[in-house]
Amino acid sequence: MKICLVSAFPPSRRGLNEYGFHIARELQRDPLLSLTILADELAGPVEELSDYDVVRCWRFDSIANPARLLQAIYDLKPDVVWFNLLFSTFGNNPVAAFSGLTQPVLSRLSGRYTHVTLHHLMDNISLVDSGVRFPRLYRVAGSAATRILLMANSISVLLPAYRRTLIDKYRGENVHFRAHGILGGRPEPPDFSQRGNPERRILAFGKWGTYKRVELLIAAFDRLRAQLPNLRLIVAGSNHPMTPGYIETIAEEMKDDPHIEFTGYVQEDDIAELFRKASVLVLPYSSAAGASGVAHLACEFGVPIVSAGIDDFRDMARDEGIAIEFYETGSAASLAIQLNQLLSHPERLQEMSEQNFSAALRMTMPQIIRQYLRSFDLHQRARALEPISRFRRIPSWVPSRSAIFRAAAPRWQPWT
Repeated sequence: MKICLVSAFPPSRRGLNEYGFHIARELQRDPLLSLTILADELAGPVEELSDYDVVRCWRFDSIANPARLLQAIYDLKPDVVWFNLLFSTFGNNPVAAFSGLTQPVLSRLSGRYTHVTLHHLMDNISLVDSGVRFPRLYRVAGSAATRILLMANSISVLLPAYRRTLIDKYRGENVHFRAHGILGGRPEPPDFSQRGNPERRILAFGKWGTYKRVELLIAAFDRLRAQLPNLRLIVAGSNHPMTPGYIETIAEEMKDDPHIEFTGYVQEDDIAELFRKASVLVLPYSSAAGASGVAHLACEFGVPIVSAGIDDFRDMARDEGIAIEFYETGSAASLAIQLNQLLSHPERLQEMSEQNFSAALRMTMPQIIRQYLRSFDLHQRARALEPISRFRRIPSWVPSRSAIFRAAAPRWQPWT
């Protein structure tokens, strides 16, 4: 099977580049597959990852992306075109973003089986947190883009609630729920000797500045360290593309506090060490944009989670069996209370760690990718059988075999 994966891809740092890499890594391990990644262009000359066939044929914020992608797909002639998408994958410019989202239906019209993994829905995004100037216009455009995406052969979403929305509101067909999954194939059992030794580390990780902000987290940390000793706050990650300079500004304000550390962008190879030593992960969000990849990273390393009480995250915890304690969204006092209760009870920390590690075992990336490949394979088999089924189709005027036998069989007479 020949697959084209359309996604941002490292060394690009655009949205979902990490998820695209982990999809590609699992597909690359299958000797029966041929994979080409149709990726975003880079700003400058950067060395590509070895062992991957990458064609950088589209550019962020370009309205020419549909034509360029369609040409690449025509040249490669894949069996499956798989899109790994956010609504903002192809640009922050509304016209470029919208035109890019028409690509899946164009791919299908070109005769290629087209699948979309959609990481969020416009219906569930807080446009206020995203800094959108014309929210009503964006809602209308988002609804239209959603309907266009549903014209692909099939679509996967990462929360059951999103599937219900696409089916009930948009009358979508061939909509599947598939878990986000952890990004590795072998989750790492938690090593409790590395936690709280000597500091209890509170970790926050992400792209900061829109619906992920650190002011509330710092306020909660100030309350908390007045009650508990040996605490350290680690704020990992860089700015969201919409908010350049945000995290540097906060880091400058906090530079004299030795108990708060800002790591900046974290390389892939350094993520494991960051999570191994964390006592708890905090999701200090004001809203959500889909299933949390950071929460799944925490599961991979068996880290307890404290999160804002956002409906998407509550659904994720329930549906995937993830151990999360929730605080009142927007309340630093509530966050401090939850962290205090958790960090004061080591047995609860260990219980949550083990539950999250257990959840990780059920949703490794190899397991998730196998679900996709089974679906693609079934389509390939059905498509291969279509000419045979058409050839064997019996005209409606020919009597069925069962009808002939019924006419020829003698009537059964009861004993009299």
